Amino acid sequence: MNKRLITAITVLGMGACGLFAMFHWNVNRFYVPEGYSLMLRYKGPLIFGARDEAPAGHFAENNQIGIREQLCGPGRHFYCPIWWERTLVPDQVVQPHQVAIVTSKMGDALPSGEYLVDGGLSGENRATHKGILRKVFGPGRYRANPYAFEFNIIDSNQGSTEAGAKGWVEIPTGYVGVVTYLAANKAEGHERGIQDEVLPPGLYPINPREITVDIVEIGFRETSITVDKVMKQGKVAHDESGEPVAVADSGIGFPSNDGFDIQLDFTAIWGVMPAEAPEVIRTFGTIEEAERKVILPQSESICRNNGSKMSAVELLVGNTRQQFQIETSTTFKNVLADKGLTLLYGLVRHIYIPREVRVPIQEGYIADELKLTREEEKLTAKTQADLKEAEKKVELESERVTVETEKLVANAIAEGERQAREIEAETARKVAEVDKQIAELDAKREVLLGQAEATAMQLQEEAKAQKFDLAVQAFGTPDAYNKWEFAEGLPENMDLKLFYAGEGTLWTDLNGVMPTFPVNAKTKAK
Repeated sequence: MNKRLITAITVLGMGACGLFAMFHWNVNRFYVPEGYSLMLRYKGPLIFGARDEAPAGHFAENNQIGIREQLCGPGRHFYCPIWWERTLVPDQVVQPHQVAIVTSKMGDALPSGEYLVDGGLSGENRATHKGILRKVFGPGRYRANPYAFEFNIIDSNQGSTEAGAKGWVEIPTGYVGVVTYLAANKAEGHERGIQDEVLPPGLYPINPREITVDIVEIGFRETSITVDKVMKQGKVAHDESGEPVAVADSGIGFPSNDGFDIQLDFTAIWGVMPAEAPEVIRTFGTIEEAERKVILPQSESICRNNGSKMSAVELLVGNTRQQFQIETSTTFKNVLADKGLTLLYGLVRHIYIPREVRVPIQEGYIADELKLTREEEKLTAKTQADLKEAEKKVELESERVTVETEKLVANAIAEGERQAREIEAETARKVAEVDKQIAELDAKREVLLGQAEATAMQLQEEAKAQKFDLAVQAFGTPDAYNKWEFAEGLPENMDLKLFYAGEGTLWTDLNGVMPTFPVNAKTKAK
């Protein structure tokens, strides 16, 4: 009975485990694909247990009903739908040309007057207040809880020089960025408003809710006010003196102190330096406004004020006209410096003087110039005569130098030949002396060689005689030495035979005997 009970319990347990496994795999399993995350909301207990809900604006802690902060990444996750609300949320993707401005919807409210929140999306540095995050998020993939954070993705203003650029702001070469803080940043020490420090050329991520950037071209530019000319048949009309005919009330016009109407062209070469850019934006708003409000009106005002102090003749004559140019440029430069602008040149390019004043003065100058021309022609003629005289002197001097050179060359050649002959004679004398010495040495050599040969022969003969004398002394008698010499001369293979011969039969007995030593023809004949 006990065994059946145990078996039944075991079977029921295994069935329950199988049912639980099937339920867990088929019901609790939730798959999160790549590029998505799983946001969980705890629903609370069904029947038993306290229903503790998370405070409004905050994530739910353990056993609290509400949205959990942590998101689950791609893969399989097992959460029972009875207790958990499972929501699939896509990741936030920021493209390379974009930035993301994030708004925090969780946490406490900011103090009055503030709307930017410090902090990030998760971890210990997560934003703890509601509001726009001060930090901007560049290109990338972000797993952000949509219950807490709202992404606003904006395109950049790369390559744009418009005011208030945002996103990825590119400041090209030749420009600077004037920064305006819309809210104070105490952490970085920036107060609200236009900053004195500018951004150099580069690429910057800009939060448009915190900062605006005005891209300002630095360097010099040209602004001109010119007099319009009367046109005839598509060409500029000129009067009889060659001056272009000006259109009335064009360019910069003013009366001279003697009552003549004067018109002139003026060009200002001015610009904004990097350190001046913030003040220009603060004062005028844009460079174009600075040109419209300062450069154009001040050009006309300064030229009129300085020109009205002078007569028409003074504005035409060189020295006083130069003085007018210097005073106008100096005054204009000081005015622009007070406005935070830099003037490189203020050029009075052309002054249009009335014909009734200009023609008599020009004719007088022409007469003076003709007089100067005649004087210069005389001076030129005299200079040409002096030049011809100088050329003749040069030719004469050249001939003299040629003759002197030929003379010096001839003397040098003669002196060289004389020295060569002396050297040849001295060389021949020295050669004769050397030949004499060689002959004397040859004679001495012959004598010494003869004496040496005679001495050698004498010593050889004496040595031979001494050798024979010693040999004779060694053998005792000359006869014994002769016998030894005879024996030494016999051949080694000589065969000696003894035979008996009777008296008077020697020659007949020798016929049958082989000779024991070679007998040459001469001996045989004998």
